[in-house]
Amino acid sequence: MFRTNKAHPWHGIPIGDGAPQEVSVFIEIVPRDTVKYEVDKETGYLKIDRPQQYSNVVPANYGFIPRTYCGEGIANLARAKSSTPITEGDHDPLDILVLSEHHIPRGDIILKAIPIGGFCLIDGGEADDKIIAVLKGDKVFEQYTEIHQLPKGILERFEHYFLTYKSLPDAPNVCEIAYSYGKDGAHRVIETSIADYAELMKTELGSE
Repeated sequence: MFRTNKAHPWHGIPIGDGAPQEVSVFIEIVPRDTVKYEVDKETGYLKIDRPQQYSNVVPANYGFIPRTYCGEGIANLARAKSSTPITEGDHDPLDILVLSEHHIPRGDIILKAIPIGGFCLIDGGEADDKIIAVLKGDKVFEQYTEIHQLPKGILERFEHYFLTYKSLPDAPNVCEIAYSYGKDGAHRVIETSIADYAELMKTELGSE
């Protein structure tokens, strides 16, 4: 009837029966956060990764889709459309940004989101896709069903954040956006990351 221990956000939260059209999301960071939080893979608790650099603040609710993984399948998707050398996926769950008119006060929250597109980000040679979604039931953003329908300023904000969020003084930028994609592309990326997660679990269980 209920759990006596906390479910791990990555492994213990169901992605939802409606995936990839509708997915569960674990939010790690909200736009007002001045430090970057991320889930500790071993314990499942939020930890501080680093302070946000300069004025670079996450432009929407940011987290990941449970039971997904950016492995070889995600890397192959990126290789098929990009001339940039790609070594592998980034070995993390699939990242997602969720737009909403509503004030979500903090991370460590589960919500339902509708994917509408995404960016293929290459981070130091690793495929690190970013899905763009809207909060399910949001009366302002639910009108957007494809990423190209979003106001230009929102897309520019997303692009600027991901191109600069790891930038440091006197250091080369390690991130580039290889291409963007719409709703169908987002569904393909999510399905591939689910398959990569299944392979990861098979490997992990086989090594025990």
